[in-house]
Formats: sequence, structure tokens, C-alpha cells
Amino acid sequence: MAWWSGRRRGGGSPRWRTPDTSSRSYTRAVTDEAAEVDPTGADELPEPMARVLGEYERHLVSERDLTHHSVRAYIADVAGLLEHAARLGHTDVAGLDLRTLRSWLAKQQTLGRSRTTLARRATAARVFTAWLARTGRAPVDAGASLGSPKAHHSLPPVLRVDEADELIRAAAEIADDGSPVGLRDVAMLELLYATGIRVGELVGLDVDDIDRDRFVVRVFGKGRKERSVPFGRPAARALDFWLKQGRPRLAIEGSGAALFLGARGRRIDQRAVRTLVHRRIAEVPGAPDIGPHGLRHTAATHLLEGGADLRSVQELLGHASLATTQLYTHVTTDRLRRAYRQAHPRA
Repeated sequence: MAWWSGRRRGGGSPRWRTPDTSSRSYTRAVTDEAAEVDPTGADELPEPMARVLGEYERHLVSERDLTHHSVRAYIADVAGLLEHAARLGHTDVAGLDLRTLRSWLAKQQTLGRSRTTLARRATAARVFTAWLARTGRAPVDAGASLGSPKAHHSLPPVLRVDEADELIRAAAEIADDGSPVGLRDVAMLELLYATGIRVGELVGLDVDDIDRDRFVVRVFGKGRKERSVPFGRPAARALDFWLKQGRPRLAIEGSGAALFLGARGRRIDQRAVRTLVHRRIAEVPGAPDIGPHGLRHTAATHLLEGGADLRSVQELLGHASLATTQLYTHVTTDRLRRAYRQAHPRA
């Protein structure tokens, strides 16, 4: 939802205010990794710009069906662009031109923004100006010729196979008391590692999304694109324990069809899952501090190291582009190179 400061007296459009910069506002909206919201400027936008910004947000939500985090990210970036344009004297989006867009990116560079952030914001600007031209709100697509620096694609650390095993084993030991929360935690960790699904996809699962006969889970990814992802017997056993012995003890009237529930019986949220993963990872000696997305990277890396082909991993992860999946080959190649140097007598 938008960060509006309320409507002006006598009606009219609401005023824009800078979003809360303490939140992780861009959770892989363009590159699958979190990025900062630009904290500069809290200028009030001219009314025509504020109105279009609200219309653009509704477009992202209702027509493109983007996730809450992606919508927040796009709107935050476009708001920063419009604030910059307003400071340059523009009062309407129809006046946006390539020079203004480049000036905005140049300003970001002087503020020390990373190349990844600059590339992401250039993408947000191009998507926005294309929408303006397509819907007749601007005479031309000002961002069609906007270039951007090539982003540095880096992956966070991943667990070794033995560390992943230790993570699940430690969680299972904690769940030995039969507590429903413990059974749930094991099931979530098993499913995250077994499938490599995103944390948002995990918390969005319903009970009927699990096909326990075929060992597959139906996942709705970005843009509500549906895919089926297989999982193994360890995850299936953990899910059975949770569904038969854990979930019924947490379920309340308002639980609905949610697969995973919080301690109060409602659908669990992403923050609770992230807290769980970080807490359990901390109990694995020597393991890097990773979150749910680190488990996704771990699953993809282990699949490739085990011989899975790139196209299959792309489909399992729900990547729109094979280039995104190819990033994981760098991890496996680096490990192979280290193993070679350690083992070969002529390395």
C-alpha cells in the first residue's frame, strides 16, 4: 500500500511522503536482493505527479499483480525520480525527458549508490516511462534510450551439504518435545531447502498446495505465475508430522487454508520465518549467517553440484531468465577450483 500522509482539506489528491527508510523495501524486486530506499528529500510532489503516482501504484497492484515488496520498491524509486524532477521545475509527468532521468541517476551516483542500486533504479524509471507513454500520460517514452551501469551480480554465502544436514538435525532435536511450533519449524526448513522456494512463496502456501502422493508443491511465484516443485521424502515426512500432529493444535477459526501457522493460529508471516532461519543457522558451528534466501541459493547450488542441468534448476526456482540461474554456476566453479588446488599435485 502507498505511504500517504492523508488527504488535503477540501478533498484533492493525497500528499506523498518519503517511505519509512528502516524497512527492507526492495526484496529482490528486480535482482532478488534487498536494497535501500533513497532517504534523500521529503518534498511534496506537485498534485499532477502525486495523482499519477497513485494511478501507477494501482496499475502495479491490480494489473501486474506484483508482490507487496515489489510494489513498494517500484513506487519508492519512482517517487524519488519525481521528487528530483519537481526540484528541477517539472510539475507534470508529461514533461519528463531523458536529460532529467540521467540527472537523477547522476545524483544517485554522487550520493554513493552502488552500481546494483543504480541499475535497479534505471530499470524502475524505464518501466515507469514506458507505462506513461503506453497509457497516453506522456507524449513519448523518455526512458527508452536510458542506459544503466551493469550491475554486479553477487550471491550470498551458501551452506555446505553437511551444514544443511546439521541445520535440519538441530531443528529436529528441538522439536523432539512434540511442540507444534517445533514441528512446524522443521517442516518449513525442510521445505525451503528441498525446493528452493522463496520465503514469500512459502508463507503463501495453502494445505491443498501440497500433493503428498506425487511429492510436489504448487507454488505461485512472482506475477502469480504457477509452477510445481518436487520435494523429497525427508520434507514429506516433516510435512506429515506437521499436518497431523502440529497444525491441528495451532489452528483456529481464522486459520483458513494456510499451510503454516504462527503461534496465534494465523498464517505465518515472512518476518517470523526469517527470524527462525537466522536463529537455527546460528546454532550450526561455522555456518555463514544466511536467511531464507540463502537457503534458496544453497538448494540451487547443491542441485547443480549434484548434476542437475541449468534449465531444470531455472524451472524449479521460477527464474524468468536463464541468466539469473547461471549465476549459481560461478559458485560451483569456484568450489571446483578450490578443490582442485587443494587436491591436485600440479595445481
